[in-house]
Amino acid sequence: MSPTSHSHDAHQTIDHDFGLSSMDVFNIKIGFGKNELTLTILPNEEGLYKIIYYGGVLGAIRLEADNETWEKVPDDELEAGDLPYYKHDLRADRLDIVLDQATVGRIGEEIHAHL
Repeated sequence: MSPTSHSHDAHQTIDHDFGLSSMDVFNIKIGFGKNELTLTILPNEEGLYKIIYYGGVLGAIRLEADNETWEKVPDDELEAGDLPYYKHDLRADRLDIVLDQATVGRIGEEIHAHL
């Protein structure tokens, strides 16, 4: 696939070596306790993947230098952009997700499987 070509399905194949100028947003599903969550992933050219949940930026992850382990991007390095930050609300009718290391790893595995 050339850097300017697009696949015919709903998602573009993303290869960081191409230096694509825009990345396509995609959804993943992860198991969270006894439930399954759908998260929206917003990739960028630097290999950072913003995680969107209920219309807000939950956080972001990236591959560590070993290209095998996923890490949470520190909040002070993250810019939400046009979206608000996700607000945790234990009274809301949704699961409250926390980006601990285990969850970051599961999200990273799903991102890798999507790519």
